[in-house]
Amino acid sequence: MRAFVGLLGLCIGAAAWAAPGYSVWGSFKYAPGFKHLDYVNPDAPKGGELRMIAGSRISTFDKYNPFTLRGNAPSLLPNMLFEGLLTEPMDEIGVGYGLLAEDVEVAPDLMSATFRIRAEARFHNGDAVRAADVKHSFETLISPQAHPSYAALFADVAGCDVIDERTVRFRFKKRDRQLPLVVGGIPVFSPKWGMEGGKPKPFDQVVMDTPIGTGPYKIGPVRFGKDVTYVRDPDYWGAKLPIRRGMNNFDRITVKIYKDNTAQLEALKAGEFDLMQFFSAGAWSRRLTGTRITSGELAKTVFQHKLPDGFYSYVPNLRLPKYQDRRVRMALELAMDYEWMNVHLFRGSYVRVKGVFGNTDCEANGMPTPAELALMEPHRASLPPEAFGTMAVPPRTDQGKTLRDNLRRAQVLLAEAGWTVRDGALRNAAGEPYVIEFLDSSEASGVTTTAAWKRALAKLGIDFQVRIVDFALWQQRLEANTFDMVSISFPGTNFPGADYVDLFGSKAADVPGTGNYAGIKSPVIDALLVKLTSADTRDDYLSACRALDRVIAHGHYLIPAWTQRGRRIAHSEWLLARPEVVPPYPPESIPYMTWFMTTWWARQPPKTTK
Repeated sequence: MRAFVGLLGLCIGAAAWAAPGYSVWGSFKYAPGFKHLDYVNPDAPKGGELRMIAGSRISTFDKYNPFTLRGNAPSLLPNMLFEGLLTEPMDEIGVGYGLLAEDVEVAPDLMSATFRIRAEARFHNGDAVRAADVKHSFETLISPQAHPSYAALFADVAGCDVIDERTVRFRFKKRDRQLPLVVGGIPVFSPKWGMEGGKPKPFDQVVMDTPIGTGPYKIGPVRFGKDVTYVRDPDYWGAKLPIRRGMNNFDRITVKIYKDNTAQLEALKAGEFDLMQFFSAGAWSRRLTGTRITSGELAKTVFQHKLPDGFYSYVPNLRLPKYQDRRVRMALELAMDYEWMNVHLFRGSYVRVKGVFGNTDCEANGMPTPAELALMEPHRASLPPEAFGTMAVPPRTDQGKTLRDNLRRAQVLLAEAGWTVRDGALRNAAGEPYVIEFLDSSEASGVTTTAAWKRALAKLGIDFQVRIVDFALWQQRLEANTFDMVSISFPGTNFPGADYVDLFGSKAADVPGTGNYAGIKSPVIDALLVKLTSADTRDDYLSACRALDRVIAHGHYLIPAWTQRGRRIAHSEWLLARPEVVPPYPPESIPYMTWFMTTWWARQPPKTTK
């Protein structure tokens, strides 16, 4: 029996159906036969060039394989060259429409998903995409030769079977409504990628071999250390699909690389590129000036969205004994005067991060519901009593509280944890001083934004040291878990699932390269992640999300920083045009830039390609 979830208003039942898409909770915005997505211009002209930066801190690249652990691939390469069986639109949550696949069947017990590949789907080399290629991609990504995050992401996939030339089935280890979307998003690549002398190389040795994907762009001219250009494939197989109409309009997309933020900003003002996302409130409000702005050539626009807040946080390495006591982490949090920082450093443009699911339906607020309590009650002995009360919020230095009040409370917590001030420093029973090495790669910004925190920590006897390194070393130490404290901007999601097992699951804590950078090991979190990924109804799912949010927040594993609800974009009004509709859920974090890359177009583009 096939499960056709919602597309024709049907539920899982006695009938058998196949669908050109999948929805976690059974509803779709676009009915069968839709012509195009609402947030594109279906008649957008093709041609011209988009010159931009990616917004990441990668200052160079040394490989073309984005799926392995070592080295850096060009920014945005996975988004340009590779596609999945399904694609998620930017105006729906938990929905995937067929891309490489023309339909999907989900078994009524949710233990498998079967995809039928489109006959017209083609790789860049002209080969047809077949079920064996999907199986090859999956098995390669979960192998030890690929980045370990993929093995974590697909940990609940039991296997992949080739049913016939164009049909592939994924089997699951457990019921999880999100798994069809997870496997539907697997990037598919040709087994011929990395062939040498007719034989495949080990995947971790596929480095500079030109990728063979199915995406609308290929790698074009490259200047190592300076830029990479993606060239639109005039023979792209999916150009006429409704899900792709009005998209991928630029002939060339050049992603430029600069060594530091200052050079990047000056290059934008000098006209070296035409689109940039701003993460610094100071740079946006004070330093983005010049003739391109005053002439109207370069516009400053804040695009509003409904994306999750994410949880940009300071991440202590809990593998180190000095961070393992919850009271110590609470004390560090109490020493941060965010309200002062927001006024004096950020011009009031940010809001404080409160949990891991901010600005989503999964966010916990106020007192727990009976359903949330039912999930937490079996673990009462392992949780702080506060977890069963009001949702944790970061300490404030306004509304009747001052930084001095918070520091007094921090001193009490530190003393309870065995840390007291002796000989001018906070020390443990062995006399060891409390020293924090904050590892940063963002030039002077790490020093500026932590200066007030450093002063407050010094009053507690804590020596807070900022160590600035280049991004390559920062990333290496992060992935090897050999850091003391870092700051990370986690993008968040409207649909947490297996990806959160990678972020917070105990098994991921000791695996280099996974997302559990803090090294959190909590049986309670592990149990709630199981509830989260196995929920049968939306209500059960939301209860599991909110219980998880409470447990993480009250565990104080991360020190919450701040977020901005909107994207600050400088863009050329003279050279770039965009659709009238701004999608509410554009891809999160750095891939947010793919919205511009896929739906905008060049004004009066030259006649360059067919």
